[in-house]
Amino acid sequence: MPLSSEPKLISGNANRPLASAIARRMSMHRALNVELVDARVERFNDGEIFVEMFENVRGQDMFIIQPTSNPANDNLMELLIMTDALRRSSAQRITAVIPYFGYARQDRRAKARTPISAKLVANMLTEAGVERVLTMDLHAAQIQGFFDIPVDNLYASPVFALDIKHHFRGNIDDVMVVSPDVGGVARARELAKRINAPLAIVDKRREKAGEVAEMTVIGDVSGKSCIIVDDICDTAGTLCKAAETLINAGAAEVHAYITHGVLSGPAVERIENSVMKSLVITDSIEAPEPVANARNIRIVPTAPLFAQAIMSIWQGNSVSSLFDHETLSTIYDGFYSAS
Repeated sequence: MPLSSEPKLISGNANRPLASAIARRMSMHRALNVELVDARVERFNDGEIFVEMFENVRGQDMFIIQPTSNPANDNLMELLIMTDALRRSSAQRITAVIPYFGYARQDRRAKARTPISAKLVANMLTEAGVERVLTMDLHAAQIQGFFDIPVDNLYASPVFALDIKHHFRGNIDDVMVVSPDVGGVARARELAKRINAPLAIVDKRREKAGEVAEMTVIGDVSGKSCIIVDDICDTAGTLCKAAETLINAGAAEVHAYITHGVLSGPAVERIENSVMKSLVITDSIEAPEPVANARNIRIVPTAPLFAQAIMSIWQGNSVSSLFDHETLSTIYDGFYSAS
């Protein structure tokens, strides 16, 4: 049973457009008057973060929408301070909706005398008062185990499957899904199964950290429309080189589907000048103007997915049904054809 008469959403400054879209989606499809809680999240002159809510949240089921993207530290502190403010205001339950979970790439000790920052962030969120986490495409699935509270990890692959079936209808038989490295094979295989496509792998060898010395394609990509699948694109160097390697191996064209478009530094320029016909990302991270205006970057919405997940959590229903693209086809009705 729902904890309160309706879920309450509050947003930090990291991605207010996504938070507003989630609220609109919930209002439109559930006949609920869901609006973002009236609050201010601002900084003092010295950079300290201050939060004040102008509505009563006592006994409410609260959902904080705040990806911890760039600037990661500021956005993480906003999330922690909002959580503390809600806890001290007697909110009944606090769920952190973190579309992009920053620090997720620091999920293990790759060498001596280094931190496991993802675990530290998990501890901080729990200690602040977060009682549940809703996120999407964690960089490593084991991060869920860093928390001693429930974690719902949504997947972008069902949404990507809908998008691919819509945009590649008529030549879906020519599509091949490609993993940009051996570590991403499971993610790529999952999408390949959803669209009934073959799978290839780009094997990369590094001579030193941050530099790819050689790439080799495992699989026959001749004449195929290759779709590179990954969870994060940061500076896009490896992605663009993988696309070039696929073209040199005989691919007809290359596209990429990446969940989280971090796209820092020279990423946008690299992508626009690359051989890729398109890069598709989600709006888990608010797109700055260069990303939004890039000629070959397209953004797919996640608000319908997160809105339904929030409703399911509030009502005590299963979230796993959202892993099925057939279920999502009704949620995304009007965006894509279900065919």
